[in-house]
Amino acid sequence: MAVSPERLHEREFMNYLELINKCLVELNYKQVNSFSELTKNDHKKLKNILNIVNNDVCGSEKWDFLLRKKDIILPAGSGEVENTIDGRIEAVIADGNKFEYYQDFEEFFVNAQPQNTYSLFNDKILFPVFNKDKTLEIIYYTKNYAKNSDSEEKSLMDDENDSSLIPEPFVEPILVYGSCMRLKGNPEHVRFSYWYSMYKEALTNLRARISSSMDDFPSVKIHRR
Repeated sequence: MAVSPERLHEREFMNYLELINKCLVELNYKQVNSFSELTKNDHKKLKNILNIVNNDVCGSEKWDFLLRKKDIILPAGSGEVENTIDGRIEAVIADGNKFEYYQDFEEFFVNAQPQNTYSLFNDKILFPVFNKDKTLEIIYYTKNYAKNSDSEEKSLMDDENDSSLIPEPFVEPILVYGSCMRLKGNPEHVRFSYWYSMYKEALTNLRARISSSMDDFPSVKIHRR
């Protein structure tokens, strides 16, 4: 059963610095008290790798915790609005009707598109022309996979108090074990098999509990050096 996005946002999330320190423990490195102490090459690599793994996992699936809704107004007599959606559009609804994506955007310029469709062109969302204002409900999956301490969403973790949007209790094993694997990148490493099994188990559990679609699970690959 999927966990509602509202409930997920109520939970406490492990922050960026805590995730880094968890990784340092796994790697048998000394923990740090602040970002200012992250000066070694492996520290810098680890900061980057945590974001890479976070983005790879979040971008691999239509996760419920990434679903967002935004209402925009389509003015009367206009067939386009600015595309301010920072993510992948899943559904567009107006007057209780769902609009389907139509690839041939040129049809919209001559108002020859099929009924109840929309398209994308440059930084615009294209619609049929209506004789009155329309409120468009846009359902989309955000491409912002992190948030700051004020819960404002952002593309990457870059402050020690930032956190991933992956919900607890999955965020720690997925990001920590996944990052340790990628940093070392050697299957012969004494702890690689353990990291891999814990990462895969956490990712499987996340998919079983949170995913909005159980039909097709794309794989999330950990690249080896």
